[in-house]
Amino acid sequence: MSISDVVNVPELIDRQRLSGFQIRVAALCAAVIFFDGFDTQAIGYVAPAIIKAWRIPPPSLAPVFAAGLFGLMIGALLFGPLADRIGRKAVIVFCLGFFGLCSLVTPFCDSLSSLLAIRFVTGLGLGGAMPNAIALTSEYGPRRSRATMIMVMFCGFSLGSALGGLLAARLIPQFGWQAVFYAGGILPLAFAPVLIAALPESIRLLVLKGSESTRIAALLRRINATLVFAEGQRFAVVEEAAGGMPVRHLFREGRTAVTLLLWVMFFMNLLDLYFLANWLPTVIHGSGASLELAVIATAMLQVGGIAGTLTLGWVMDRFRATRVLALTYFGAGLFVAAIGAAGSAIAMIMVAVFGAGFCVVGAQIAANAFTAQCYPTYIRATGVGWALGIGRVGSIIGPVLGGMMLSFHWPTPTLFMAGAIPVFIAAMASFTLGIGSISPETERLRSTTA
Repeated sequence: MSISDVVNVPELIDRQRLSGFQIRVAALCAAVIFFDGFDTQAIGYVAPAIIKAWRIPPPSLAPVFAAGLFGLMIGALLFGPLADRIGRKAVIVFCLGFFGLCSLVTPFCDSLSSLLAIRFVTGLGLGGAMPNAIALTSEYGPRRSRATMIMVMFCGFSLGSALGGLLAARLIPQFGWQAVFYAGGILPLAFAPVLIAALPESIRLLVLKGSESTRIAALLRRINATLVFAEGQRFAVVEEAAGGMPVRHLFREGRTAVTLLLWVMFFMNLLDLYFLANWLPTVIHGSGASLELAVIATAMLQVGGIAGTLTLGWVMDRFRATRVLALTYFGAGLFVAAIGAAGSAIAMIMVAVFGAGFCVVGAQIAANAFTAQCYPTYIRATGVGWALGIGRVGSIIGPVLGGMMLSFHWPTPTLFMAGAIPVFIAAMASFTLGIGSISPETERLRSTTA
């Protein structure tokens, strides 16, 4: 069969109108990310209640925060490359069920050491689900709207975190902090059968692995029912593929500079994000606000993140991604500093937290979408997973630094001025990425967003 008879799958998908099937894939991934966001943020929301119930000083929870985030890092580093080998669907379903079970075990913890251990194990599943949901959504989306699809999908994380805060504000006073984790376990476990039945495998991965053509043709017809393929039709993904360790390919074919700069962006922004997510309820509550009001104020971080995600997705599909990210990181620094400057005025705190969420959370999701398009299919989950994994190092350091600054009794304005520094560094990395050495995949992205 001549080369003209070979169907280029990504090119074909790019020519189709966005279908209900592609939207369902993104929605299923969004549901996974929703539960991920709920369970990731849960420990921050229940922290003031645990501090009160166990009669412990706030800084003593810093290792617990760090353990959960260390698990997230290991999960992202391990499950990204694994999914590039065995498939995205199996890894997503496993991770969802795993962190759901771990959440159900969490209420039985009665000491800091047991809580630390279960948060680390839970983090493994949470960290593995995220990069694969991003990669799968990217691989079913047409290029012209891919960034928007990924970012709208990733709203599930912010929505899960925000609704988790509102639910925690209701559950903790009536049923105790344990009820938050019961909800965080039952919901994902109940959803796992839906994923098994409805979530497809990555069509690009199936093509690269040489799967039977009938399965690939069936998936393409779910995107467009009018497509007709000949018996034994050949399908291809016209991009490089290579064997060996996927991680080493992140530094080949001109990818070294973009990989390292992406890691700086992820490290610095996630440091700030988890510094805010874990300590805001405690700091706001310590300033005199009620626990319920402190949790609701913190939830504004994720509400702002949803607004930022929806806005930046549209912007990134129309303008150069690195410029959008650099400006957003810079705005994040201003809003983080404004939280400390707001003093005890809860209305001003909520506005500043919303703005910080718009920029910090929005920029992180935008960076996820951008990174998914910087690498070819055979290392996409690895590229996203390792960027998130390196970023998780920052997410571990952020809460620990916050605990140290609290133990030193730093004034609140100084605390948040220090918190603004990392996102300013991320802005510089993004600006450098836009003018520096660019990989072939990133260059194609620039040509479509400039």
